[in-house]
Amino acid sequence: MKMKLISALFGVLLVSGAVTAQAAEVSGNVALVSDYRFRGISQNAGEISPAIQGGFDVAFENGIYLGTWASNVNFSEGGAIEMDFYGGWAGSIADGLDLDVGYYYYAYPKDGPGNDLDYQEFAASLGFMGATVGAIYSNDFFAETDAYWYLYGDYSFPLGEAFSLDLHLGYNSFDEEEFLFEEDKYMDWSVGVSTSYFDLDWSIAYIGTDLDEEDCFGADDICDDTVVLSVSKSL
Repeated sequence: MKMKLISALFGVLLVSGAVTAQAAEVSGNVALVSDYRFRGISQNAGEISPAIQGGFDVAFENGIYLGTWASNVNFSEGGAIEMDFYGGWAGSIADGLDLDVGYYYYAYPKDGPGNDLDYQEFAASLGFMGATVGAIYSNDFFAETDAYWYLYGDYSFPLGEAFSLDLHLGYNSFDEEEFLFEEDKYMDWSVGVSTSYFDLDWSIAYIGTDLDEEDCFGADDICDDTVVLSVSKSL
């Protein structure tokens, strides 16, 4: 899996070199969240362990984008940090219809020998009038657990002038049933409200899954429904 990261980064360099002549917009972000939930499952062992997250993005005029993002995690002895690398293309393909296709690589630099957690995903989504539907595929998911599909839908709409209601529903499907002990699929969801104040973005979301504790790695709390608070800043 480490070779995949090298190949991905090499591809990013090639793409970047091909578009350096075009104007680029560089942006950044930093966030503090009460729990890092990834597709409904806590990456901090379900404990009260806030995560500090942040990344940088480069967007070119032709729709190509590149980025990196990182967060602290706490789900294994070697998984103290997650680093993501991604690139893709986003743009309008019809009036009001937006397409986004991308490649993502999830790296855990501190995983030890025989404990390769890294994996890659291929993603595509369509956006229309505040709604987004998408599909994500990994040929060999987290910790070498074979193929994986993720299908999801998001919808956001304004609540007055200052707030937004944000809805999410996702379907996770695994080739390897043992990944979740008794199940090879599960649903995740969230309902949240977001706003901007003091030049910061604030959100509160109620996040959950349909997994029982015995189906979720036998661990306490990591799949329980919970409230997640976040504050973020665009740079």
